[in-house]
Amino acid sequence: MGHVQPDIAQVAHVELLTPKPQESFDFFTKMLGMQESGRDKQSVFLRGYEDTYHHTLQLTEAREPGLGHIGWRTKSPEALESRVKALSSTPYGVGWKDNSIGHGAAYEFVAPDGHRGELMWDVEYFDCPEALKSLLRNRAQARPTQGIPVRRIDHVNLLCADVSTNKRFYEDLLTFRTTERIEMDDGTEMGAWLSVSVLAHELALVHDITGTPGRFHHVAFWYGIPQHLCDAAELLRESGIEIEAGPGKHGITQALFMYVFEPGGNRIELFGDAGYLYLDPDWKTVTWRERDLEIGLIVYGGRMPDTFFAYGTPIVEMPSDKAAEAAARMPDPIAS
Repeated sequence: MGHVQPDIAQVAHVELLTPKPQESFDFFTKMLGMQESGRDKQSVFLRGYEDTYHHTLQLTEAREPGLGHIGWRTKSPEALESRVKALSSTPYGVGWKDNSIGHGAAYEFVAPDGHRGELMWDVEYFDCPEALKSLLRNRAQARPTQGIPVRRIDHVNLLCADVSTNKRFYEDLLTFRTTERIEMDDGTEMGAWLSVSVLAHELALVHDITGTPGRFHHVAFWYGIPQHLCDAAELLRESGIEIEAGPGKHGITQALFMYVFEPGGNRIELFGDAGYLYLDPDWKTVTWRERDLEIGLIVYGGRMPDTFFAYGTPIVEMPSDKAAEAAARMPDPIAS
């Protein structure tokens, strides 16, 4: 029997907090070719050239880096009403807030680990200026000529003190489906990848080895063409931007990746293709065991650094030996 159709359509936008607003803005516009679509108080709003909404990234000045909130669009007004009804009867529902830049009224919630989110139906679409219009009538705007421009937002990865509790929250209250998961030999659920569409995931939940709730791992932007990862890698290195890992390929979701740190301190993933598509209406969740992680984490591209397993925002200091110990649990595909 097939899965119940989800009420959530897609990730609409992500708010990132940055203590270096100008440097972060320059990174996303000059390096990744994102376009500014508005400003309000301490925030600037950006989008990729194939993003159809007013914005998909909100950069907000703050004392430390991290996640502000994630905006999710529902599939219909009725779907929004259904999810609000489900959330409002739990401790996780916060309540309605008035229209914001780029969208109408939204219902706010806080997931079990403390990550903030909001649900909305009414959105403002990008009104492309004549000078930026593409000859392709099905593209939101012409491909920018600055940097190595990303096409669109893809997914968000959240660090969780308890992956299983948060996974059930998104499954039961927000109608996500778990496509893949990691289970260690001691039974700990180390990660879960969740989808509401044909994409392998729009949301990932990964165990925070520091035990700190509510931290942020990364937001991913999509290129579609693997060569663009190599082009971006050269541009970023020449510009002094730190590349944490990649280009390489994950086994889980089969994605081509590169992880970098934007100047404000947040990790950004650059996607080189779509991985696989979730077309089977009766997809069975794939479980990766501890013995499988040699290929699950990296098909090629070198061992993931210790920071990948320990670093998140806000930053929590962790002794290097503890970080190395946690990372050592993940098999090294080069040494194996």
